[in-house]
Amino acid sequence: MKTGFRKDFYKELATLEGKNFWFRARNKIIIWALKKYMPQLTSFHEIGCGTGFVISAVAHAFPEAHLSGSEYFNEGLVYARQRLPDVEFQQMDARQINFASAPDVIGAFDVLEHIEEDEQVLDQMAKALAPNGMLFITVPQHRWLWSSVDVHACHVRRYKASELHGKMVRAGLEVVRSTSFVSTLLPAMYLSRLMKRHSDDAKPDEMAELRIHPALNGIFEWALNLELAIIRQGLNLPLGGSRLVVARKLPTAMS
Repeated sequence: MKTGFRKDFYKELATLEGKNFWFRARNKIIIWALKKYMPQLTSFHEIGCGTGFVISAVAHAFPEAHLSGSEYFNEGLVYARQRLPDVEFQQMDARQINFASAPDVIGAFDVLEHIEEDEQVLDQMAKALAPNGMLFITVPQHRWLWSSVDVHACHVRRYKASELHGKMVRAGLEVVRSTSFVSTLLPAMYLSRLMKRHSDDAKPDEMAELRIHPALNGIFEWALNLELAIIRQGLNLPLGGSRLVVARKLPTAMS
């Protein structure tokens, strides 16, 4: 059994998320997907909510929705509760989900890659959803991008699209939309990871990639905004550092 994340990351993460291009762009694609595929959202629960950065965006986009979040480590919930004092947060192991009521939507954003038993978690999330409810997830992808960054981020894996889709189908979910993102930056990501594979630094700075010069940060965010514009037109990007998948609960997963 393996579930990994560095508890000491949360403090710095809470200060970096709002300015970093990747977190900002990921929020934009998540909110777009929610509005596109669940426009009448009434209840939303985020598994692995961390510091509450995603839920804060959902709260702004869906002010009437009932929101809740859970996190494996209490350290993250300290910041989530400070950010959103009116949202219900709880400590919970995603391998054993227990909700008082079933939400319309469950989100898990860059969570599954930290958990060895990802199929168990997908099964739990599918069963916890309301009838015809929807699951929105993001994960890192492409095994050839694996590097020390993944190791020190406590990742168990990077996904192949077909692998992830298969696991979701076995959990009783129908894939509605699946696309890569962080595609325009893929060459730079690959070169960065390749250099880290050959680095002699046994203890890299895990947060270094989040501390980016403002000008470069702005260029990267512009590139990812362009990707979102393409995705909005109905095109699915085949390659990219991350993948967004939207799935619907099937009747077979309702028991």
